[in-house]
Amino acid sequence: MSFLIKLFQSYFLDERPNGAVIADIDLNLNPKITVERLKNHKFTKYEVLNYSTLAFFFTISFFLNQLNIFIKLGIVSLYITSLLIPFTSQFFIYGSPVLAWVAFLFNSKNLDAAFRPPISVKVLPAIETILYGDNLSQLLATSTAPILDILAWLPYGLIHFSFPFVTAALIFLWGPPTALRSFGFAFGYMNLIGVVTQVLFPAAAPWYKILHGLDPANYSMLGSPGGLARIDEILGFDMYTTAFSKTSPVVFGAFPSLHSGSASMDALFLFWLFPKASPIILLYVIWLWWSTMYLTHHYFFDLIAGSFLSFVVFQFTKYNYLPVINYNYKNRWSYGSIIKPNIWNSDPLSLSPEIDVENQVFSSQRAINNVELNVIQRQSRSNIFDDSEITSPALSVFENDSEVPRSFSRASNNSQTSIESQFDMSIPVSASSNLQPGGKSRLD
Repeated sequence: MSFLIKLFQSYFLDERPNGAVIADIDLNLNPKITVERLKNHKFTKYEVLNYSTLAFFFTISFFLNQLNIFIKLGIVSLYITSLLIPFTSQFFIYGSPVLAWVAFLFNSKNLDAAFRPPISVKVLPAIETILYGDNLSQLLATSTAPILDILAWLPYGLIHFSFPFVTAALIFLWGPPTALRSFGFAFGYMNLIGVVTQVLFPAAAPWYKILHGLDPANYSMLGSPGGLARIDEILGFDMYTTAFSKTSPVVFGAFPSLHSGSASMDALFLFWLFPKASPIILLYVIWLWWSTMYLTHHYFFDLIAGSFLSFVVFQFTKYNYLPVINYNYKNRWSYGSIIKPNIWNSDPLSLSPEIDVENQVFSSQRAINNVELNVIQRQSRSNIFDDSEITSPALSVFENDSEVPRSFSRASNNSQTSIESQFDMSIPVSASSNLQPGGKSRLD
């Protein structure tokens, strides 16, 4: 044990800045501290929206759940307790989107079928044929073999459920502090949006077409393990047949593919964390895509939709919550502070006046910004008055050299030479009068 502690300290803590506490875990167990933090915390509109959304889905799941009321109240009490204890709250607060997704997923099957939309059987295969010329899932499932079954089962039936935990551990250890919060937010909301979409647009998977053709479906029909039934035969026990046939929470949830969405979300965070490993991580996503079609659980269009959903949620999280990573740092304990992204500062088309540097006028630059306007106005007057009485507009703006701004470098209206260069080179700004009265230049 002492060896592991020394190993941890030698690798993870060797770059830790003196006095840095941002990467530390709060080990306090006193709920009063959380209560005081809540009293002093000013909730933003995004936090209000976030917690209101989570409360909405938790409430729906509570009433849809068919457990005994006392068991449900006990679960709610445990959850509230975990939010009040500082040690557990730092994980459960930011993991709440994942918990809301799981709760709604497994209770959505109890929604009254009378109020649910009709099940789509023809839309997805039609889109598949229109976009790709054929049913790719059915083509891949035409030729099967035990070795292919095992290769498809690994990402779909095993790695899919464990990889998010591996990704979370990698982010916690090697990502900047608070990055794991962003992963919980993105992963949870991506899946939650996906389940809501599946409830509002129930669609049959490829296995349905193989078993029932294009006959209408209803909510009383049982699911199917698809190609996973062959895994049960290979392993010699029931791992998937009963689970998919009788206890599947969403039987008609082909679109979007949350297998694809989860794998893509894992991959996007790992791309961000380990950019050099991106090709290997991408191979995993492609591997899972193949397995879902080979096992007849999704159309290719479902996979694209799941990945697209992950990309949108990840980009929103990246530019609003995900801290900026420093690739020169070894791990989370190397950070003495974190920098949160500001999408407005990184947007060259931003019109926000408080952060648009170009629109900020400083008192020392007011004369600079008006030089061209003064030049143009004085040149326009030269067409009315006698040209012999016009002096150089550059000299009329500034009375002496000390007032000439040295940082201005825009091109004048009549010349490609900057005004700053014209002052330095003693070239008058006006194109119509190259010399001052008396035929002398500025240096004469």
